[in-house]
Amino acid sequence: QVQLVEYGGGLVQAGGSLRVSCVASGRTLSIVRMGWFRQAPGKAREFVAAIAWSDGNTVYADSVKARFTISRDNAKNTLFLQMNSLKPEDTAVYYCSGETMYSSTWGYWGQGTQVTVSS
Repeated sequence: QVQLVEYGGGLVQAGGSLRVSCVASGRTLSIVRMGWFRQAPGKAREFVAAIAWSDGNTVYADSVKARFTISRDNAKNTLFLQMNSLKPEDTAVYYCSGETMYSSTWGYWGQGTQVTVSS
């Protein structure tokens, strides 16, 4: 089992920056990748970015490329999402997700953290 807890959401003006983080606990040695998803009101949850836990390879949704950066601190079992040039359409609940050698795809989820971008 892996537990995920997000931190760092909040309110920011358009054009601003915000960093959210996610701390993993439990069977963290078995993590193979982690990622961020988001869900805006009335919309389906969507993929934002993911990172391979061992080699740091990253992948991004087109909508956030060049604005968001996903990173991790393996020693602290922490995942980050640095969000720059934020737009009102980035407003959503941001969820951290993880996958281990033993879990299903994106088998673990955090509780989510609200990010609100005002225009």
